[in-house]
Amino acid sequence: MISESVEAGGTLALRPWAERDAGAVVAVFASPRAGEMARQADQPVDSAEDAVRWVARRQREWAAGTAYAFAVVDGEGAPLGNVAVGAVNRTHATGWVSYWTVPGARGRNVATYGCRALSRWAFDELGLFRLELGHRVNNPASCGVARGAGFAVEGIQRQKLAYDGVRHDVELHARLATD
Repeated sequence: MISESVEAGGTLALRPWAERDAGAVVAVFASPRAGEMARQADQPVDSAEDAVRWVARRQREWAAGTAYAFAVVDGEGAPLGNVAVGAVNRTHATGWVSYWTVPGARGRNVATYGCRALSRWAFDELGLFRLELGHRVNNPASCGVARGAGFAVEGIQRQKLAYDGVRHDVELHARLATD
């Protein structure tokens, strides 16, 4: 059985997303940086109903064993962010890590704590060996999260992403179970 809660450090913890979290999901997608997230989201989140569908999709992915998304929560259980491992490949024991935080939690190391805890969980519970993540090179905050969570820089993927007709280089990071 996969643990329902993973200690993340301090008063933070990880838990699977639940329907009761829909309000937090709507709020983050409505924040000033929502355009950034919307471009990367697999579905738009413009209403409470959209947020419930977003949570339900996370739950279906979890049940299928293809992706595992956690709410990073404070001591009261309020979601401060999301950390996930997706693109899980059991043959090669790899996964792709992603993360975001609600506006009020930015700059408080919430994503770093979440990524550290998620990594330990993915190595210990899923038996993964290699976790990867990437961020646009013009996103130093995301780079700080990756480095702070123990992800080593591996290189630049030239013009990997295209947003609004502009191509962006991506810095690739990875963490191994043996790191």
